[in-house]
Parts: sequence; C-alpha cells; structure tokens
Amino acid sequence: MRSTGIRRTVAALGVSALALTACGGNTDDSASGKTRITVNCMPPKSAKVDRGFFEEDVAAFEKQNPDIDVVAHDAFPCQDPKTFDAKLAGGQMEDVFYTYFTDALHVVDINQAADLTPYVKELKSYGTIQQQLRDIYTVDGKIYGVPRTGYSMGLIYNRALFAKAGLDPDRPPTTWAEVRSAARKIAGLGGGTVGYADYSAQNQGGWHFTAELYSQGGDVVSPDGKKATIDTPEGRAVLQTLHDMRWTDDSMGSKQLLVINDAQQLMGSGKLGMYLAAPDNIPILVKEKGAAYEDIAIAPMPGGRATLVGGDGYMVSKKASPAQIRAGLKWLDHMFLTPGDGFLGDYARAKRHDAPVGLPEPRLFTGAADAKDQQVKKANANVPVGNYQPFLDGNASLDMKIEPPHAQQIYSVLDGVVSAVLTKEDADIDRLLKDASGKIDGILARG
Repeated sequence: MRSTGIRRTVAALGVSALALTACGGNTDDSASGKTRITVNCMPPKSAKVDRGFFEEDVAAFEKQNPDIDVVAHDAFPCQDPKTFDAKLAGGQMEDVFYTYFTDALHVVDINQAADLTPYVKELKSYGTIQQQLRDIYTVDGKIYGVPRTGYSMGLIYNRALFAKAGLDPDRPPTTWAEVRSAARKIAGLGGGTVGYADYSAQNQGGWHFTAELYSQGGDVVSPDGKKATIDTPEGRAVLQTLHDMRWTDDSMGSKQLLVINDAQQLMGSGKLGMYLAAPDNIPILVKEKGAAYEDIAIAPMPGGRATLVGGDGYMVSKKASPAQIRAGLKWLDHMFLTPGDGFLGDYARAKRHDAPVGLPEPRLFTGAADAKDQQVKKANANVPVGNYQPFLDGNASLDMKIEPPHAQQIYSVLDGVVSAVLTKEDADIDRLLKDASGKIDGILARG
C-alpha cells in the first residue's frame, strides 16, 4: 500500500480519473518524424505547484529531445486498482505507465509488459538504483520496469508529547515493550490523549499487521508463496501487544476501526503520541492536519528485525514500439532518475515553492549518485532534519521486506483479525490466526 494510505502519488489531492477511452495511445506517430509516447501520473490541476513542476519538466525534455512528443495524462490516484486490469486488457493503458511495486509480477504474468532488458543499457541511471528496488521489476532474469520511489515504514512520534510525559524525545522506543511503556505514559496525560494508534479497517489493518509481523522477525507467507505463516509465535506476539495496549493499558483510546486519516488527525491535533507510517506522512501532518515540523519526528520500526518497504515505478506497454521504449526510458531518466534534479529531485525549486525538503526518503540511489542527491537535498533542507536521524540510523540495520503476494486480498483477511483484537477484549487470538491462515492459504492456492 501507499504509505499515506492511498498509495504513493505525487500529492494527496483528489481528482476524478480520466475516462478509459482518453487514456490509451500506442501509436508512435512516426509519420510526423516524431516518436509519440503517452505517460500517466501527471499531478492533477488541483495540485497547482506539482502540476506546474511536471509540465515544466516535460517541456524541458521535449526541448532537449525535439524528436519525442510526450502526451501526459493526469489521474488521482496515479493507478486505480478498480480500473487497472481493465485498462491493460482493453489496450487503453498508456505507453509508459505507473505501477505499485506489488503490481510488477502481475503485469508480467498477464503478458502486458514490454521486456526492457535490451534497452536498459541506454538508461544512464539504472545502475545507480538500489538493487533491491531493481529486483522488484526483474522477473526470470528479465527487466520489466524501472523504480521511481521507495519508502520504508517507521514510528512517527510527537516530540512535544514525549517531553510532556517525561520521555526523552531524542531516545524514541526501539522495542515493542518500549513502545508499550511510552504509550502508557503518554495516555496518562489525560484529556483524550492516545499513546499509540493503529489501523484496523479498509485493508490498512492488514497492511500494518504485516509491517508489525516483519518487525518481530516473522513473515506473512512462506518463501515459496504457497502457505500462510502468520499462525506463529511472532504473529501471536503482534496481536498480544495490541490487545494489551488496548485493554490492559488503555493506551490506544476507545475509538477503534481507524484508518490512516484518523491517525493523522489525532497526530496533527497533538492528541497522539505514536503511529506507524513512512516519512511522507510528515508534510501531510503539517500542511493539512495542523502539526508543526518541530514536533514531529520519526524513528525506525520497533523490534530491530525488519521493516516493510514499498514504492512505485514505471513499466512500458507490451504494445510499445522499440522507438517508444527508448523514448520512454529517456523520459524517465529526465523526470525522475537524475540525482538532485528533475520532478522529484529539484530540491532548490521545491524550496523556492515552500515544499518540504530534507525528509529522509525516498532513498532511490546508491554510491556517488546517492551522495550527490543527498548533498543537494541537505543544502536546500527547510525542515528539522535532526528529527529524522534516528530513522536513518536505525534503518541501516533492518531487513527491508516488500509486501506479500496478493497483498490486498491478504490484508482484507487480516483486517478482521486486527479489528477483532482491538474491539473485543475476549478475542481468541489463536483461533483468529488459525482461521485467517486457512483463508490466506486459499488465496495463495488460487494464484
């Protein structure tokens, strides 16, 4: 899932998706002497600043490449799961199209992705991208996509509430026992203050259960993807911790069945101590929910074992011509994959427009490319970067694990498990895990 709850898009702003009939386009228009490509995930008009950046960058690309014509389509979210398969099957997908990491294998399985392997040598930045992100779009040794961003989850916390509760804001919890202890102290402040909040609806409860299971050293499915692996000591530890914080400590508040917006509202109003999220939540908390950058910090995932990672990238339509593939890769290089520049990396431009610069993610590159990107980011930082240093330091020792196969179906099952624990004091954890395992086995068996 997207770390903000609606998947990773450029900005959390609503606009209706374009009609399917307006989105296709697989003719390279070679008769005009130009190669024409359609691309998606352009910010909507309602996101004026991001839309302006995107259009500015496309215009610059076309000026540098007069033989390429880029036709961009906007939509929110960048990919709608309800229409994604229909667009692919109906030939209405753009030539260069946005995908979540969890989509890559599916798009390849249904034979709708172009094999980019012969062309990636022309992508200047490809070798600088983190290997684990490149691997997501590599199937049976062939490359079918290019990562654009990556995120990892951590523990967002309110420094002001930590200090008020007698906790050290510079020493956030690193274990779930410490999270529980801190949550109890924060909830003890009274006045409706919640120590720790978690999701349990709209598949988001299953998403967080997965992240918490990873943090305990567990997994959702077996390495071969055929069996559920949640009915384990690690799975029980996740649920027991939630149960105890909810019912024994009363540190999670009485209102449950929360989704991400609920946690963000609580944090933004100064009534929440901690919740799991990725760094891209921070500007939402400040710009939309009323928090101050100085008060919001992020620590690594408690537990010290692993954290859930996600992100997005672009794939190319099976119907694209070789000329369109080459043009599409050039466009990706220009827009997203040049360290310290482009739509996501022009930090000086972002700072001039009062966009947040200095958040610890996305961290796409390695080596000299990463060093350059981080140098430019640091030079233009306009947020309290020290608040994010624990996250950066702690992530260095964590395993980075992507979402399970058939993630949304599995999350739907796990939603029921988490919601039961948080709404029923006498919930039978062993029974819940056993029943959910059977349902997940059925999902995996159906492929």
